[in-house]
Amino acid sequence: MKNIVLSLLVAILATISGCAVEKRVAPTQQELIAVPAQISPYNRKDWPHWIDADGDCQNTRQEMLIAFSQIPVRFKDARHCTVVSGEWFGVYTGKAFTKASDVDIDHIVPLAHAHRHGADKWTRDQRRTFANDFENLLVVDDSANQSKGDQAPHEWLPPRRDYWCEYGKRWNRIKEKYRLWYAALEVKTLRLLAETCQ
Repeated sequence: MKNIVLSLLVAILATISGCAVEKRVAPTQQELIAVPAQISPYNRKDWPHWIDADGDCQNTRQEMLIAFSQIPVRFKDARHCTVVSGEWFGVYTGKAFTKASDVDIDHIVPLAHAHRHGADKWTRDQRRTFANDFENLLVVDDSANQSKGDQAPHEWLPPRRDYWCEYGKRWNRIKEKYRLWYAALEVKTLRLLAETCQ
């Protein structure tokens, strides 16, 4: 799969000319941190997510659905805790959705990926912050989210190529924000994605 994604990127970039490349898209080879000798096993339960940080009964998922719906959302009941419908644009596929059950909240940099790239030593509070950081979250269709899993850009890319530039930027922003290390193929792909920016 990695080779397929990279081959596809190279083929597409061969047809692009005169595109502006961001000055800062990924760390240099010297900035890559060596893979730790041992990484503790990943357990999703160690990453508290979809918390109700402000105590209003709407957890992180519900707040994302409310914030990014293109029309006023409809709730399950009068308590306004759970969103059932709205209108969301899935940036990974370009499809629109009206049922909340048809969309997922994706961690741009997945929790398991973060764990393998430096976050295995984090405290539970640090993991909670990462798992509920709006900057690392997107409303996407559930099938795209399931297809992505915990893969990095050199392993999976959004089917909608128009989003590749933004996807690369956001991935890099989160990795730098939380000081997570990069793999060599990851860096190479991020640089290729930056070349799709115009």
